[in-house]
Amino acid sequence: MLKINPKTELYIGLMSGTSLDGIDAGLVDFSPSLPRLIAFHYQAFPDELRSQIHRISQPDTAILLNDYGTLDAQLGQLFAEAALALLKNTDIPATEIKAIGSHGQTVYHAPQGPYGFSLQIGDPNRIAQTTGIATISDFRRRDIAVGGQGAPLVPAFHQALFGTPGKTVTVLNIGGIANISLLTAQGVRGFDTGPGNTLMDHWCRLNTGRNYDANGDWAKTGQVQPALFQQLLDDPYFRQAPPKSTGKEYFSPAWLAAKLTDYSACQPADIQATLCRFSADSIANAILAHAADSSQVLVCGGGVHNRQLMAMLRNKLPIPVLSTAEYGVNPDHVEAMAFAWLARQTLNGLTGNLCSVTGASVPVILGGIYPGHPV
Repeated sequence: MLKINPKTELYIGLMSGTSLDGIDAGLVDFSPSLPRLIAFHYQAFPDELRSQIHRISQPDTAILLNDYGTLDAQLGQLFAEAALALLKNTDIPATEIKAIGSHGQTVYHAPQGPYGFSLQIGDPNRIAQTTGIATISDFRRRDIAVGGQGAPLVPAFHQALFGTPGKTVTVLNIGGIANISLLTAQGVRGFDTGPGNTLMDHWCRLNTGRNYDANGDWAKTGQVQPALFQQLLDDPYFRQAPPKSTGKEYFSPAWLAAKLTDYSACQPADIQATLCRFSADSIANAILAHAADSSQVLVCGGGVHNRQLMAMLRNKLPIPVLSTAEYGVNPDHVEAMAFAWLARQTLNGLTGNLCSVTGASVPVILGGIYPGHPV
């Protein structure tokens, strides 16, 4: 059992990203000057559940409300179980936890226009009821309500964890979609750069049956197709000025299929190599355009384990590219820690968004609070 210091300030962060691999649960202590992760638990999604999330997340797909509601409740229960498993591993009682911050599972992100929205599922009522811990969720829509993109939300936490006085540091998170946080002396900026793992994962599932290309080994066997690569990079999203955000609704399997119309003769491995180069270069181009003076790029998220992608990034950028592990923070833990931090902001009545990042008109307190109960 971990010994609890009376001064500890414990929060749990729950995160399931656009890669749809599973749930990250992090137990974070905010009593030190820098947030400290004291325990972590990962819970993979069952294959059938992952398939259901994929199906419900496809743009222009008709979904029965019964299917939607059932999946929302099922995911809420799984998030709750992940939080309880995390606590069981540490023998820390639920009564010691101030709150849970649950990002939920994004199934649609469309913040543009007067009625933009971002939809995450994983019923927070079930999390609060099952764990007995106050739960904060639905972080993105309040930012959208004041004209923001609702994403990315992690740059403020990146500043708290990785900001270096007098230096410009870029923090790169490579999930299904990649985003960057530009930490400068003048303030923080950030935006989604475009695809991270999502298209590579899709192509790998389609052609090999595997959920992802481990280490980028399959991509490494292929040859980048220059014409296709340039066509992918010519997408209008990359010419948009920040603030901006995107998702799998835009960079979707249908988007990729349309781009591949004239490349049916290409070997699947060559397509994978091209998609890997596409992710690397779209990320690198964003950094060079907006933070070329960065002293270093710190990488977190699942993409850090794709050796081929990381090699391509290092080849493209004249800036040191390092894992956040170099700063003592496991790259797989950063986002769960971020949503614990956002929960703390909300519970303390503090704003969580950055207008310079999301484009919101004003800073706002994010999310809704679902009270816990004694268990």
